[in-house]
Amino acid sequence: MNNLAVSTETLAREPSLSRQANDLARDLLRAEPRIYWTDLLLTAGVTYGALAVAIGARGWLALAAAAVAVLALYRAISFIHELTHLRPGEVPGFHTGWNLLIGVPFLTPSLLYEGVHMLHHAKDRYGTERDPEYMPLARMPATSLLGFLGIALLAPVGTVLRFAVLAPLGFLVPAVRRFSVAKASAMTINTKFSREDFDRASSPAWLAQEIGCWLWSWTLIGLTAVGVIPLRAVLIGAGVFAAMTFVNQVRTAVAHAWENDGSKMTFEGQFLDSVNVPPPGALPMLWAPVGLRYHALHHLLPRLPYHNMGEAHRRLVASGSATYRQAERRGLADAFARLLKSPVRG
Repeated sequence: MNNLAVSTETLAREPSLSRQANDLARDLLRAEPRIYWTDLLLTAGVTYGALAVAIGARGWLALAAAAVAVLALYRAISFIHELTHLRPGEVPGFHTGWNLLIGVPFLTPSLLYEGVHMLHHAKDRYGTERDPEYMPLARMPATSLLGFLGIALLAPVGTVLRFAVLAPLGFLVPAVRRFSVAKASAMTINTKFSREDFDRASSPAWLAQEIGCWLWSWTLIGLTAVGVIPLRAVLIGAGVFAAMTFVNQVRTAVAHAWENDGSKMTFEGQFLDSVNVPPPGALPMLWAPVGLRYHALHHLLPRLPYHNMGEAHRRLVASGSATYRQAERRGLADAFARLLKSPVRG
């Protein structure tokens, strides 16, 4: 009998975990605009400052600054997850501000996540072939993890192709436009997934982001071609972006147990297939920022803002729920070890 089966038996003996979570965290669901804006502005400042130092410095200082830029950019990009769960007007101007500060400059606009991520939370989609963010890694050969992680390093190439090539070409050729929206406009890991919300691609918000990324990418290419922007600066920026996406892919690899066989799962089963990496470990603050260290908790309470996840976690632990604690991992090494040793691996 595997761990998931044991956990399901425990669930049958306990009150609904989702009900417990909602009761305990009912007063924590309100997002604080001041926290969101302060965090984003400080993180964006560190990102651009560290990137500037990495470009202008040499030796160990350049490497140290690049490392800081990777982690700061990763934190900044991670706010795209919060954007998808915030209700309209909950944090005024944050959607536009994030896209102007981070999304468009780094060719990762929120259109790539909005309209897609919420499908991952749909009860009838999670863990199935219709889930854009699920791949049964625990059921695949361990060597497949190398390909899963390595593909992330090609992200700079992919984003440039999407917005510098496919975006303008798509406005001229309808077939290219349909392909771009369906297969090249979503941050997913399920290669079988295709977007179907073509009406969204005609909305003012989508078009503003897409055209903004198109024009910005052409500006960067043009200024680099004529020597205004040094090639070294572009390569360092691309390297920082590639390293950031690699870190995110590592985090994604341990965000779930990835044990589902493609069938529909209960809400509690989805929780048990997800992972928390709570304190006392400090490193998850770097590789799973903006609340991502509480990924299983997030699947219990999708609308819980990141700044209240720590408190919600403490309350659930104090409640004595044995099931809730089963989603915990001690750290990155522990999470990877459990993935590699999964009882469902063939």
